[in-house]
Amino acid sequence: MNVMSSVVRGARRLAHADPALLNNFLSLPLLCPARSSAPVLTCPQSRRFASKQVKGYKKEKKTQKVKSKEDKQEVEIRQTMTVAALAKAMNKDFDHVVEALLNTAVDLDSLDPDSVLDERWIKEVVTRSGMKFRWAKLSESRERANKDARRRPPADPSSLKPRPPVVTIMGHVDHGKTTLLDSLRKSQIISTEAGGITQHIGAFLVQLPTGEKITFLDTPGHAAFSSMRARGANATDIVVLVVAADDGVMNQTVESIQHAKKAKVPVIVAVNKCDKPHADPQRVKQELLAHDIVCEEFGGDVQSIHVSALKGDNLLALAEATVALAEVLELKAEPTGAVEGRIIESRTDKGKGPVTTVIIQRGTLKRGCVLVAGKSWAKVRFLFDENGRVVTEAGPSAAVEVVGWKEQPSAGELLLEVESEQRAREVTEWRSYEEELQKLQEEQGAIENKQKLHLEEYRKERAGLEHLTWRQRKRVKYKANRTQYATRPSEKIQSDEPCLPIIIKGDVDGSVETLLNIVDSYEAEQQCQLDVLHFGVGDISENDVNMAATFTGSIYGFNVAASKSIQQLAERRGVPLRLHKVIYRLVDELKDELSSKLPAIVSESVIGEATVLAMFDVTVGKKKIPVAGCRVQKGQLDQRLKFRLIRGRDTVWEGSLSALKHHKDDVQTVKVGMECGLSADGHGDIRTGDVIVCFEEVDTPRVTSWDPGF
Repeated sequence: MNVMSSVVRGARRLAHADPALLNNFLSLPLLCPARSSAPVLTCPQSRRFASKQVKGYKKEKKTQKVKSKEDKQEVEIRQTMTVAALAKAMNKDFDHVVEALLNTAVDLDSLDPDSVLDERWIKEVVTRSGMKFRWAKLSESRERANKDARRRPPADPSSLKPRPPVVTIMGHVDHGKTTLLDSLRKSQIISTEAGGITQHIGAFLVQLPTGEKITFLDTPGHAAFSSMRARGANATDIVVLVVAADDGVMNQTVESIQHAKKAKVPVIVAVNKCDKPHADPQRVKQELLAHDIVCEEFGGDVQSIHVSALKGDNLLALAEATVALAEVLELKAEPTGAVEGRIIESRTDKGKGPVTTVIIQRGTLKRGCVLVAGKSWAKVRFLFDENGRVVTEAGPSAAVEVVGWKEQPSAGELLLEVESEQRAREVTEWRSYEEELQKLQEEQGAIENKQKLHLEEYRKERAGLEHLTWRQRKRVKYKANRTQYATRPSEKIQSDEPCLPIIIKGDVDGSVETLLNIVDSYEAEQQCQLDVLHFGVGDISENDVNMAATFTGSIYGFNVAASKSIQQLAERRGVPLRLHKVIYRLVDELKDELSSKLPAIVSESVIGEATVLAMFDVTVGKKKIPVAGCRVQKGQLDQRLKFRLIRGRDTVWEGSLSALKHHKDDVQTVKVGMECGLSADGHGDIRTGDVIVCFEEVDTPRVTSWDPGF
């Protein structure tokens, strides 16, 4: 009320002082909507006072406008985008980008659609346009087109021509396979083989007196060369199984039969060494019955020929049987079109580079052809036959050496001819890419399995702690792992376990493959770890010696050489060079080196025993030393060896003697039946009746338990 009275008094004073000013003020539509000549105080009151809220009056609710969240357009950006590319990504035009860059440090006059924008201005344009940005992926997974080379479809039967058969001679080691082949082609190849055993696949073309041609493959019979025998069986039409009449069916004979059955190749049995006095061909044929090789004499369909490879007896009958079986098989091939074949052997020649022995299966191979095998390709420079003569072409069933490879292919690879060198590069690049992709998938699978196992262990660990709070869980886990943290093993580069790193070098790819197969059969990792650092074809190089020296390893070479400078380097760096020409001798030395890495077995050998008869003290200077008077019951006591004090069934002390006397003389040994006095080093609790044993520790070398099977 006081405020109201003050307002009224102020209005009256204003009316008396200047009535015109008050009329102008009251004429405003906010205070009085219409002009009126009524007195000032009669104007209806429309103002509300906020000093008090009248009871029963409801305050009006303010209506708030909620802004709807609009989904902003997302723009995919990347570094070094041009103005045109940014406009296209935003679905705008060039002028829009220029307008968005107004009032910035960008020189708009120099902008054109091909101008490259910095990262900050790309983000600024997107933000000013009311959009949001996201970075593009660095690499998008795109499926590459398959550019691999494939075999041609089957040829028209009308274009097929007869071809010579490819015959593989297989059997046990030293059963006369190479001698038989030498007699057929009248050569002396066996004299060039180390140790008198074949250690490579030899491919030869033999022409019979009747005019027929046969391509023979001679495979190794040693147990180590199983992969070579399998490769020979897969590339052949007929298998001649050589069995010695005096030895009968042996391990590699059975293995050769299995390879022939797996490759579905018919077999001819050549019973060799029939000229020996203890030869029994019938027993050989009966032993073959147990392996489903039924000869014609027993009602089967397998031909058996009794031969003597050394004297040349009945070899023509064996050749005729081979030709007859080839006629039954009706062997034909297409001599035209792209070449297809199989790599039998691969090696590196000093003058020729990578050289492969190839059996042609389809087409005619000529100089200048572009070939692909595995991840390697070649433009044929030269073709050589088995005698080293240059040939101009090689048709189906021919065995030739191919020179011109860019890289050395693996033995057993399929050989295909392509149109050009560019096409060959495409094929090899695709095959390398496919191999890398397969490795990545395998690694990804291994990572996923490890993550899965880790997640399962984590869930098992948390299963019993779900009812606890995170602080309680942390406390429980700390108490459980406290000892583990304290005894955490330190990371070490070198392991304390015995290990033998080796480098393998061979003259041909098949030899290296055989050695790797032998190493893969190693199963004594718990004794000594065997690691293959590197393997390859060719002579020992300086890099091989340096790598072996870095890892303290050895170099094993099969039919390879090391120059004098390489030998001197290996001697300076302490790298053993173990070069062999016979494979079983190489394996024997590898076993010996593995055994040398094993810790020796310590065994005890009892030298003598003595019984304590009495104890007395001897004064030495100011000290009294207890001395045991003993009598030797067995053997002898030697002061240089170790001693053990036995009381009842317990060992009380073990160590060495400080003195051994016979009467008053210091002696080294005391023999059986003699009495002596001795004092133990650092031990004075010796009693009457104790037994003193003298023993010697002997180190017995251990032998590896690995047995490669031959």
